[in-house]
Amino acid sequence: MKSFYLTTAIDYVNGSPHLGHAYEKVLTDVIARTKRMQGYDAFYLTGTDEHGQKIQQSARARGVPTQQFVDETAAEFVQLAKLLNLSNNDFIRTTEPRHKQVVRAALQQLFDKGDIYQAEYRGFYSPRQEQFLQEKDRLPDGSWPEIFGEVIEITEANYFFKLRSYQQWLIDHIAAHESFVFPAHRRKSLLEFLGEPLNDLCISRPKDRLEWGIPLPFDEGYVTYVWFDALLNYYSAVKDLGRWPADFNVIGKDILIPAHGIYWPIMLHALGLPPPKALLVHGWWSINGAKMSKSTGNFVDPVEFCKTWNVDSLRYFLVREMTVGMDADFSRERFLVCYNSELANNLGNLVNRTLNMTGRFAGGVVPAAGEAAEAENELQTLWAATRDEFIRLSDGLQFHAALDRLRAFLTETNAYIELRAPWKLAKDPSPAAQAQLHTTLATIAEALRLGSALLWPVMPSSVEKIRAGLAQPALTTWEGELEWDGRLAGVKLGPVDILFPKPAPEKKS
Repeated sequence: MKSFYLTTAIDYVNGSPHLGHAYEKVLTDVIARTKRMQGYDAFYLTGTDEHGQKIQQSARARGVPTQQFVDETAAEFVQLAKLLNLSNNDFIRTTEPRHKQVVRAALQQLFDKGDIYQAEYRGFYSPRQEQFLQEKDRLPDGSWPEIFGEVIEITEANYFFKLRSYQQWLIDHIAAHESFVFPAHRRKSLLEFLGEPLNDLCISRPKDRLEWGIPLPFDEGYVTYVWFDALLNYYSAVKDLGRWPADFNVIGKDILIPAHGIYWPIMLHALGLPPPKALLVHGWWSINGAKMSKSTGNFVDPVEFCKTWNVDSLRYFLVREMTVGMDADFSRERFLVCYNSELANNLGNLVNRTLNMTGRFAGGVVPAAGEAAEAENELQTLWAATRDEFIRLSDGLQFHAALDRLRAFLTETNAYIELRAPWKLAKDPSPAAQAQLHTTLATIAEALRLGSALLWPVMPSSVEKIRAGLAQPALTTWEGELEWDGRLAGVKLGPVDILFPKPAPEKKS
């Protein structure tokens, strides 16, 4: 089996999970499950980023020990991973000893190599972003972008990593590897940023200002800058597993520049390690056409959402609605349209009709199909095209388009049922009508088996229920599972609860 390693960004535990966290995790899970279906040994890592000034300040504001604060918030992200039915192989926390050891070893290696030096810094600092700023970071009117919050002037001695020494190497690497950043317009933005000289990276904070961090191994009076610490999680989690480099680092567009697109590959190169093969950069979700904001109430809590709607419907909508790499909007209205038209009325309807009609007209046992006529041949031909296109689009990370192709196949399967009208055939005792009835029931059962198999990476729980109803074993691979055949003939079908029930009407106040 070929190895495949992919990661999410690790989540900063200064707040509770939101829709953006859920999307990134589900997207990465869909990729991991797809790769496993294709025969890869896929290893999926997620986790939490738990050091830095904001964490220390939040813990003090609550009046609790910092370790207690990160333990409590990290638990929310662990629970989210379970709720979303993620198939992650590991969950790393940057406060774990296994991670701290790797960070300290990396720092010592770079210090011994001469890539880390001490100097005095005079300039501007953003406590919110825990980042030193340059004049070029200002807006045209001289103000600082809102993302930095209050910016202060600071003078202090710190340790710096020779980032600029590796700038040309990084430019050459990106130019030589077109697939290093996906989508292409993010790669273009990264190269444009690298058109200006880089500043060396301050990788320390004095302990008298920040205690909550990993101490520098060569100077215990300082802790490590949170980004230098956090980025190494992707390596520290698999250091002893022989899986580096990552095939995909899945991240949001806000942390491409400079963290993942500049700091990360240069750090690795300086350490003698290869960079990740690709940075998969996704967009942001707006809510009801506006920026997501918990303070204004324009916010979707994925945990609360899943208490009303099943998890698979959220997973499906997130993958269906966002083109990977672009932004998307979440609204209850859009979700309901998708839920009703594509899940309840299309897939759910096909499941119910297949099981109910097989039960009513064939004693619950799938008949053997007779000779296929034009309608059956057309559906089989459509399936072959759908399968091939679905896999091609998924390989290109165009999951929204792949799901649309599958939606069209399921729609045509429901249309085929209307065309054949098995409820009418069942009333006709003639041999020709009964043969057609058997062929129809066999055809729709096979279409359901095949179509649901493609859906497994996106909606694993629902597909497992469908396969149980079809008396089929759990899916572990697509090999041998995507060919139209007669394997369901003679199979006794079982019950399946309604997968996508219509919501209860909202009470009027």
